[in-house]
Amino acid sequence: MSRIAVIGTGYVGLTTGACLAHLGHTVVCADIDESKVADLRAGRIPIVENGL
Repeated sequence: MSRIAVIGTGYVGLTTGACLAHLGHTVVCADIDESKVADLRAGRIPIVENGL
């Protein structure tokens, strides 16, 4: 499997990263917004997407 970096954790980036990780790829998502990164690390998802 591939190692993939996704820049931006908005609706498109976060969903894309989650889907690629679900397929077995190693994914790192990066964002300039430190509070958004902190929320994601704490398990708080900022968007509503079934199964995410």
